Amino acid sequence: MWYDTIETGKSWSTLWSGYTICGECQGIRMTRGTCSVCGDLPDSVESRTMEIDGRNVAVCFAVPGAEGRYEDWVYLRLIEQEWKRPEHLPTPSLLDHRERLSPRASIAILFWSYFETRIERLLRACLCNVPPRLADDTLQRYSGIGIRIDRLYRILFETTYWDDLRDLEHGAVADLLRDVQQFRNEFAHGNPISITDDLVKAVVEKLKDEHESWIAVFNRRATRKNGLRDRIGQCLMAERLPSTASLIQNLCNAIMTQTQED
Repeated sequence: MWYDTIETGKSWSTLWSGYTICGECQGIRMTRGTCSVCGDLPDSVESRTMEIDGRNVAVCFAVPGAEGRYEDWVYLRLIEQEWKRPEHLPTPSLLDHRERLSPRASIAILFWSYFETRIERLLRACLCNVPPRLADDTLQRYSGIGIRIDRLYRILFETTYWDDLRDLEHGAVADLLRDVQQFRNEFAHGNPISITDDLVKAVVEKLKDEHESWIAVFNRRATRKNGLRDRIGQCLMAERLPSTASLIQNLCNAIMTQTQED
């Protein structure tokens, strides 16, 4: 499993280790090697000498982190703790369902919450040139995760998040996310045994792949290399308080203009 390669004493939050934001395109890149989005060369990792208070001091190479945030660390640590927690035997009232009921069902719930926070950040990054109140209004109108990765995603990019994943060769991750969405919804609406051990195991097995797939989508949709991001901002800034219809029309016009130029 991917977590077997993690250095002893490190947590699953190290999934974000080694990443930084590219200074040229604002994509997420590894600290070593060229940027996969714009080809920008890596910074020198050699220590530098600086004069401080009349003394020459060696300063080690350091870069700011990438998109990993405090909530990422919390969600990944909680998922890790649940996975490593010893399983408890089912209570007598649940024995009939022991073949399906997962004692680690909370992992799927935590993972989906983690996924929702990153979709929020992805869309906000795509709307970064839109006045904050308009970006907030757009995301409030499309507040559900299902409508964001489908209907709103279609408005912005003429495709869905699922299709973006498949186009980026992450079809297995797209299938997993659909399963988690379905069974998480069933769990929340009266079917507590919908989340099985098989689903939980699949989530943990593909946690690193899903992490990398989100970065791939971010780099396709939310970087400076993608001119659509700027055009969305320009067209929305033209109106102070657009109606839903005009908002959608402006977004569609931005997409059509970008497509014609490409």
